[in-house]
Amino acid sequence: MKLLVGLGNPGREYEKTWHNLGFEVAQLFGKQVGVTDFKLKKKLKALVADATINEEKIILTLPQTFMNKSGESVRQLISFYKITLTDLWVIHDEIDLEVGSIKISTNVSGAGHRGVQSIIDAVGGQTFTRFRIGIRSERQGQIPTEDFVLQKYDRKTIEPIIKKTAAAIQTALTDGLAKAQNQFH
Repeated sequence: MKLLVGLGNPGREYEKTWHNLGFEVAQLFGKQVGVTDFKLKKKLKALVADATINEEKIILTLPQTFMNKSGESVRQLISFYKITLTDLWVIHDEIDLEVGSIKISTNVSGAGHRGVQSIIDAVGGQTFTRFRIGIRSERQGQIPTEDFVLQKYDRKTIEPIIKKTAAAIQTALTDGLAKAQNQFH
């Protein structure tokens, strides 16, 4: 079983912002594998759906705790579903990567990403896999990072990377992380 966590902020005002790319990828991936609806699980502080790929159960989640407190939800999810950190996959925006790029990493620090650091702190380790979606651009350097990540992005620019990241997740699940890393970096 895998726990796939798309990071973002709940609420319409955060839709289509850089910081919500994790939500968008998880929702698109869910749609591609037949998920019709995410259900709110209040005790888990998340919207949750499940799917099966190659006879492996996949729990798709969208924490509803706001980005910087994502660890609260992820800790509850790991405990409830009895997930090991190696079966935790987190999808999020990454200011250290160029727009349009993705990087699949395992066992790396939060690197200043507060949502990821919240997860590391809450679960007591960083040995999980991250699908990091690049958002760095010239525009980002002109305003504080905390303001930039909450700005709306241009759909035409980012839609291909949302699809690419969903494809990378599918490849990782069907053919392994190494193949996905080789194919999508």
